[in-house]
Amino acid sequence: MRRLSRRNALSLVKELDAFPKVADSYVETSPSGGTVSIIAFSAMAVLAILEFFVYRDTWMKYEYEVDKDFSSKLRINVDITVAMKCQHVGADILDLAETMITSNGLQYEPVIFELSPQQRLWQRTLHLIQSRLREEHALQEVLYKTLLKGAPTALPPREDAPQEPLNACRIHGHVYVNKVAGNLHITVGKPIHHPQGHAHIAAFVSHEAYNFSHRIDHLSFGEEIPGIINPLDGTEKITYNYNQMYQYFITVVPTKLNTYLISADTHQFSVTERERVINHAAGSHGVSGIFVKYDTSSLMVTVSEQHMPLWQFLVRLCGIIGGIFSTTGMLHSLVGFCFDIICCRFRLGVYRPRETAEGEGCLSLAQGWEEDSVG
Repeated sequence: MRRLSRRNALSLVKELDAFPKVADSYVETSPSGGTVSIIAFSAMAVLAILEFFVYRDTWMKYEYEVDKDFSSKLRINVDITVAMKCQHVGADILDLAETMITSNGLQYEPVIFELSPQQRLWQRTLHLIQSRLREEHALQEVLYKTLLKGAPTALPPREDAPQEPLNACRIHGHVYVNKVAGNLHITVGKPIHHPQGHAHIAAFVSHEAYNFSHRIDHLSFGEEIPGIINPLDGTEKITYNYNQMYQYFITVVPTKLNTYLISADTHQFSVTERERVINHAAGSHGVSGIFVKYDTSSLMVTVSEQHMPLWQFLVRLCGIIGGIFSTTGMLHSLVGFCFDIICCRFRLGVYRPRETAEGEGCLSLAQGWEEDSVG
């Protein structure tokens, strides 16, 4: 095969150009064309910048599948403050198989039930975020992508030394349970385990000391992730009846979270609340206390952070530029055609009759023809 020189190669490339070329002498510039060109280039620049911001942004993709993991343990993270002294209350977990889970992972700490001004401000802020999350569900994706870099959403410590007596008990820690339905309950007396079940020793606690006013600073399932706000975080219940029962019915959904910041196995949950006064004479039976009844869902949710590929961004960018070029060209031709029709109909612009010397010559020539015909 004959080798091509550089000049011949360039000429061959020029001949293979499929786009028609128009000489500059054939191009007619006009104010309308310049205006359309400025508008077109401005629209291209604006849309290209907006498309670049879309390319930089990410979104969360949700996928659902059956949870096939039955052998692993479920972690429960608890931080609940009860308005009773620690020697009067006890917490334990009883699952669906009547298996009592020892509460060795839970710690009892005497505290003051009333919050300090800084802690009260934290609680009000948390309530505001909770209300916004219930109205704007898309805010949860913002938490997934941004607040994971922050600190855990736990109650901040008191900024001053406590001067009041320690009248409450903070029960906090984590416990591993089986992935079956269970009941975390906090009631009067310390729990004891025996072969026939479990019981709470409450014989030495008077009924006047019962007070199940409580505050749930944190309650979550699975791996504890900083920045994630759970539905019961910041919940506070105040009662003036010593026979009050609080019930929380929770459905736990296993969740795998994969973002650019973290990859973790956690759990989401929905909750339904119920409270009533125990009165055996009126037919309201039961045991006063705080009962968190949970059940796991058979579905698992995978939440992954997605990003637009580079090739898709380039294709969309080429579509924007080419579409604006084609659209503005067609609109300019259509508007020009409509203006030509209107100007021709009303004899405006270039279609206006002009009085020239040529017109006067035509008029004198017509008069000469009339004289010859009369003669």
